Amino acid sequence: MHGASREALTAARERLDALTDSTSVDAAQLADELAAVTALLHREVGLRRVLTDPAQSGEAKATLVQRLLGGQIGGTAADLVSGMVRSRWSQPRDLVDTLEELADVADLTAAQQTGTLDNVEDELFRFGRIVSSNTGLRAALTDRAATASAKKELLHRLLGGRTAATTVGLVTRLVTAPRGRSLEAGLESLTKLAADRRNRMVAVVTSAVPLSDTQKQRLGAALAKLYGHQMHLNLDVDPEVVGGVRVQVGDEVINGSLADRLEDAARRMAS
Repeated sequence: MHGASREALTAARERLDALTDSTSVDAAQLADELAAVTALLHREVGLRRVLTDPAQSGEAKATLVQRLLGGQIGGTAADLVSGMVRSRWSQPRDLVDTLEELADVADLTAAQQTGTLDNVEDELFRFGRIVSSNTGLRAALTDRAATASAKKELLHRLLGGRTAATTVGLVTRLVTAPRGRSLEAGLESLTKLAADRRNRMVAVVTSAVPLSDTQKQRLGAALAKLYGHQMHLNLDVDPEVVGGVRVQVGDEVINGSLADRLEDAARRMAS
């Protein structure tokens, strides 16, 4: 993607991350709903052109999304898509490609939340190797004359009960709705998305008062150095954390006074 579409993609990724960092959002359900919108816009060429038409106002396009999809998908998914159509896109296909990627990322996020992401990444890689070395299997999975139900049945026999449910879902979606991608390219893309998601860590930071930008930067840098990964800070304020801060990364909880933690952050950055 180039120009406006690249900026829109970045903004959409950030909105998705913000949504799925919240435990109140069902990432797997969001993935299914985004995949359904992807399929709709892939079929309806005229609709995707309208939703990416730079001559139409962003608000008008968002209103259209809410009118068409509001009763078909959840409010979170509808709001996310509404935000996407407010952005400018270089070409209509870029919107659909981004929706497809967000659906995949939401599924991978659900796997991360259940502790199965490492397995999913490994399974996607191994399935890609199997496909590349088995021409008969590849032919069956890419046969345009075969029905989607027949391909689903084949994948169920191959993967069902042997791999994570997320792996089955991602591969099934790729095989039954390739949207012009080769099977190998699609599996490679999914494997990369899984690796990117695995390398992303989230710290839930609860403080008595909102942190300043400087404090957030220092704390984020210290945590990134401590864990060896870039860290996304999910911030919350709880007045009962008097004069202190609570940081949770996965199952690990770090407690300490705000002053002490920020002083430690400064030391870590200097070392």
